[in-house]
Amino acid sequence: MKKLGIYVQVPFCQTKCTYCNFHTGVVARERFGPYVEAVCREIRHHQELLRAAGVEWPDALKEDVANTAYFGGGTPSLLEAGQLQEILASIQETFTTGFEEVTLEADPETIEESKAKAWIAAGINRVSFGVQSFSDKELAAAGRMHRRADVYRAAPVLRAAGIRNVSFDLIAGLPHQTKESWKQSLEELIALGPEHVSVYLLEVDEGSRLGKELLAKGTRYSAGAVPSEDEMAEFYGMAQEALGAAGYRHYEISNWAKPGFESKHNLKYWRREPYLGFGAGAHSFSGGRQRWANAHDSAAYVKAVENGRLQVEQLETVGTEQALEEELFLGLRQLDGIDLGRIEREYGVALVNRFEPLTAAGLVERKGDLVRLAEKKLSVSNEVFVELMR
Repeated sequence: MKKLGIYVQVPFCQTKCTYCNFHTGVVARERFGPYVEAVCREIRHHQELLRAAGVEWPDALKEDVANTAYFGGGTPSLLEAGQLQEILASIQETFTTGFEEVTLEADPETIEESKAKAWIAAGINRVSFGVQSFSDKELAAAGRMHRRADVYRAAPVLRAAGIRNVSFDLIAGLPHQTKESWKQSLEELIALGPEHVSVYLLEVDEGSRLGKELLAKGTRYSAGAVPSEDEMAEFYGMAQEALGAAGYRHYEISNWAKPGFESKHNLKYWRREPYLGFGAGAHSFSGGRQRWANAHDSAAYVKAVENGRLQVEQLETVGTEQALEEELFLGLRQLDGIDLGRIEREYGVALVNRFEPLTAAGLVERKGDLVRLAEKKLSVSNEVFVELMR
């Protein structure tokens, strides 16, 4: 039986990073309390709220066990520990829970000894740490609040509080990043020894200030100092080599873990397992044919839930062809690959012809029914996916 994941969106930040395209905002702390109350109310009354919004959560999942929870954002670590505990208590009152992993995204400058101890007491056992870079020049250009020294101050605080599962994020392609500074970031990260590492390539998206400037070929936000695509691909290859040598297993295109520390919650997304999202902008998936998102405006979200309504957007029924494409796209993101035979049987299709040109070009590897991306071609995975979906 596939176990349920719970996602809680906290769309508040202290500042907006130049590369960010998320629906987050900088708001007064006075708005945190009403937002937390609305999230707790949505959790407790999710079935009737969803039904009224035109969504029917599958009966088969109503009594299922939720074994992961993830507080994302935004910067969830801005909330008081008591507010996080309120949300977790609402989840435990509403769902059958057997939590194996409860993750909190946190920025280095928000971490304090008293907070970290309270997180442990609340049931949080994993922290996803937004490091992004160990270069102060790169951090400043990206609009980050923290600096390298904050990482070195905060990491021991988490360990002393009892957090034994820590993930560090890095971004390849930040303005002013060089081969030397990227190598330094990798070396410093490895020296600090997180259990999990995520490496993301900088995305050029018109939803972010930096992305918009890059598309317009402007110079604001240090757009002229962004590394080239070839340089980013080289940085990615450097990460593969350095993290592999340090004992991290590369299990998903952007993610590495020490044995046994793969993200249980995020694996649900890549395996198309069911998850329920709560809060403004949170996404949900029934694990079968329906997915949706809550409306993004946090103030409108709070007002609607207070009035017994839920504003749902992007409600869609996933057809067979789309489900198949998701199986292939999400499955191939995992380095273990996909079971082509299972997918062909489940969807009643023949897929060998789709993969033959990619195999011949050395982009994918096939061994029996197992198909996976070639390790040296992971940095061009998007091009592989485009060819596969034609």
